[in-house]
This record gives sequence, structure tokens and C-alpha cells, in this order.
Amino acid sequence: MEFTFEAELWIWDARRDDSWVFVSLPADVSEEIRELGDGTRRGFGSRRVRVTVGGSTWLTSVFPDSGRGCFVLPVKRAVRRAESLEVGDIATVTVALVDL
Repeated sequence: MEFTFEAELWIWDARRDDSWVFVSLPADVSEEIRELGDGTRRGFGSRRVRVTVGGSTWLTSVFPDSGRGCFVLPVKRAVRRAESLEVGDIATVTVALVDL
């Protein structure tokens, strides 16, 4: 199952010094991932995914964020550089569940 959406890049406040940058998955996509991935959760309730932003594709995990009520996706520094993305930019993101 694959989902494509637009999302703003943001810095995780708890780790500002480490510059952890994420995008939030839309609520409807998060809910569908919860339902589809039932029984395939990993640590912290994460789900393994394949992600594409621009010309960059990589494997990672999305993590539930109870404060935001959705899954969040880390966007690696190498991807941000390759795609010329900064915090606050809007990116088109494609997420595909790996372990279904």
C-alpha cells in the first residue's frame, strides 16, 4: 500500500540541537497505516516504510506521535540536502508500507 501527500518539514523541539527533522503524515493516512499494519508493529509502535521525496528513496520507519495524533517520518539530512529542502518547506512524500 502506497500513500502520496504534501507535508511541511519541522524540527523536533525535544532534540533541537541534533536537528531531527520530520514530516507529519496526514490523519487519514496515519489511520490507514494503523489499520493495515496491525500486528506488524515494531518498537515504539513504529512501522517500516519505503519513502520517496523527489529523486531520493530510502527505507526507514514512521513513528506514532501521540501529541500530534498521527505518524511522523524522519527526513535524513542527506535527503534534505539532495532535494534542497529546509525546515518549513513543503515536500511531496510517498510512503509505502514494507512489512504487510
